[in-house]
Amino acid sequence: MSIKSALSIQSHVVYGHAGNSAAVFPMQRLGIDVWPLNTVQFSNHTQYPEGWKGMVMSSGHFLDIAFGLENIGKLGRCAAVLSGYIGSAEQGEVILQIAARIKRANSSALFFCDPVMGHPVKGCKVAPGVAEFHRDRAVFAADMMSPNVLELETLVGRELRDPGGCLEAARELCRRGPCLILVKHLSYAAANPDAFEMILAAPGEAWHIARPLIRFERQPVGVGDLTSGVLLASLLNGNSPREALEFTAAAVYEVMLATQAADSYEMQLVAAQDALAKPTHRFQAERMA
Repeated sequence: MSIKSALSIQSHVVYGHAGNSAAVFPMQRLGIDVWPLNTVQFSNHTQYPEGWKGMVMSSGHFLDIAFGLENIGKLGRCAAVLSGYIGSAEQGEVILQIAARIKRANSSALFFCDPVMGHPVKGCKVAPGVAEFHRDRAVFAADMMSPNVLELETLVGRELRDPGGCLEAARELCRRGPCLILVKHLSYAAANPDAFEMILAAPGEAWHIARPLIRFERQPVGVGDLTSGVLLASLLNGNSPREALEFTAAAVYEVMLATQAADSYEMQLVAAQDALAKPTHRFQAERMA
């Protein structure tokens, strides 16, 4: 099997694991040749109470990188674009341009959008206009999206309180354009408060999966970024949507177990790399009506 390449356009933290710092290494460990393009470079993720330092990259920088890859004839080798945390709505518009250029060079390339919108309670912050960009622009351009339940509520404009409501919302997004929606954390809309639940919706099928919920004094950041990266890698490796969902649930669970064992606020990706690539736990996805 030939190695697939993916352009990952996300945040980068020098210390810890969030954005590209959470997705690139796991995807590489799963056999994907990842080309990281950083939307921001911060010292650490934004949920540290002490704050962070760093900068947001300019939209012009994004285009320069894309033109550089085009000049050396590599855009056609890119099988997928993965977008995550963006520093501004203007960055988002440039990402859409880059994804379109890659699709022109490779008609089978996928655009996987992880619509990071922030979480005020947890301290995760995004720039004004970013949520609206995902709702009004990205959803119509993406082939795949991976909102959590809060982001899904923003995308469909209503509250969601159970798995059935989440599934209907996911299918609503599919009707706008994406062929696959991963609701990557049901949270308060889950059927079981002691489980970590996800839903994967695709044309003609939908799957629900649950694994044990691991509780932390301070919840590690970047789990959603890891989840989206692992799912995309599994799909690029030829797995069916159901197989990719089951693998993702197991792989992320292995990382969370290692993180709990280390009593760490940061995900233990390096320590868990072998278990992530070959999980020992298994979780079965159940078909939803």
